[in-house]
Amino acid sequence: MSNSNPVSGVAGSDPVLARAVAKVKRHVLPLFVLMFIVNYIDRVNIGFVRTHMEHDLGIGAAAYGLGAGLFFIGYALFEVPSNILLQKVGARIWLTRIMFTWGLVATLMAFVQNETQFYILRVLLGVAEAGFFPGVIYYFTRWLPAVERGKAIAIFLSGSAVASLISGPLSGALLQLDGLGLKGWQWMFAIEGLVSVLLGFFVWFWLDSNPHDAKWLSRAEQDALVDVIDQEQKDRDALQTLKPTLGKLLKDGQILIFCVLYFCIQLTIYAATFWLPSIIKKMGDLSDVQVGFFNSIPWLISIIAMYGFAALSGKFRFQQAWVATALLIAAAGMFLSTTGGPIFAFVAVCFAAIGFKSASSLFWPIPQGYLDARIAAAVIALINSLGNLGGFVAPATFGLLEQSTGSIQGGLYGLTATSILAAVLVFFARTQPKGPAPVAPAAPHGATLSKII
Repeated sequence: MSNSNPVSGVAGSDPVLARAVAKVKRHVLPLFVLMFIVNYIDRVNIGFVRTHMEHDLGIGAAAYGLGAGLFFIGYALFEVPSNILLQKVGARIWLTRIMFTWGLVATLMAFVQNETQFYILRVLLGVAEAGFFPGVIYYFTRWLPAVERGKAIAIFLSGSAVASLISGPLSGALLQLDGLGLKGWQWMFAIEGLVSVLLGFFVWFWLDSNPHDAKWLSRAEQDALVDVIDQEQKDRDALQTLKPTLGKLLKDGQILIFCVLYFCIQLTIYAATFWLPSIIKKMGDLSDVQVGFFNSIPWLISIIAMYGFAALSGKFRFQQAWVATALLIAAAGMFLSTTGGPIFAFVAVCFAAIGFKSASSLFWPIPQGYLDARIAAAVIALINSLGNLGGFVAPATFGLLEQSTGSIQGGLYGLTATSILAAVLVFFARTQPKGPAPVAPAAPHGATLSKII
């Protein structure tokens, strides 16, 4: 089947294609959301055991902050190579490998004995997960027509919001376990890590690398998907004869702006993620379970805010202004958190969460609109990996500040300043490429990394 208008085909003029798309979403989306939830929990659960590891292992604030951030060094270094390997060996093999090795490293965190082992395992955890996010994006480009990818990616990204909500209560409950020579924090790492290992086995039996491998699709449905995706690629190739190279991309000032913006946003997100449980503990004599439930409150508020901002930005379209507004809310919340006691600081962080989580979701349509469709997925992987280095800088800086000054107030001032800087910088970001007849995808599309490197 060759369809000159694949969008209308998905909309209903081709029932075979529409049926195939519905089957794909039912088959893979719930699994990808679950994988994201499990990954995210294993990434941030150390925030709930900081005091336990300090008491049992002598890992202080600076060592904790550095270890929390080292995850993102391994992640950034191996993000692009991992995605290249995924395309060479197939999504089924590589996503299974990611989940399995990720789960093993996360489980080994239960047996950490000193700072060095803590650092090594956090780096290895980042290496193990590298490629997961762009790998899923790439998977969608091989299985879903362009008009369906944006909705699929939005559902997939909801996994981080769900993980933020449930990680606190879940980790708090697991910290109550004690026995067989293991303490609560060790049980938390072991159980949450082994869930990832078991999920890896399920991924192997559930996923297929290509539509023609999927026995749960009829031959006609397989052909319909492959044909419409191939036709979209031909249409994109016909629209632009000049393809950007990696060298040109690295010289593009807009891509640098995107990386800096996402870095600033991630600074605040991961500062809150890794240090919020410590702020909550200062509010009173709270149990681990109570800390976990309090930790969910800012993320619940932020989810509601994200949907509200998304609706407003869709109705009143000026994406840079909405990102700037969200960043200024984050800046105000972080500044206010320095002006009162622990309870007031917690309320202020809840307010800041409205801004920094909304800014994260509002940011992505800007580079997606600017980028050439054929290299969007690759550049998004680059922006994601470099921007996530904010996850290294924030906790490492906060740890050093607390250990040397006894306070993280200087770090909160720094987050306030970077959010304001990003709110100004976002107005220099373009949502459309230069030149006539721009190709502006609604979601990351199908280029392969190996073609531009």
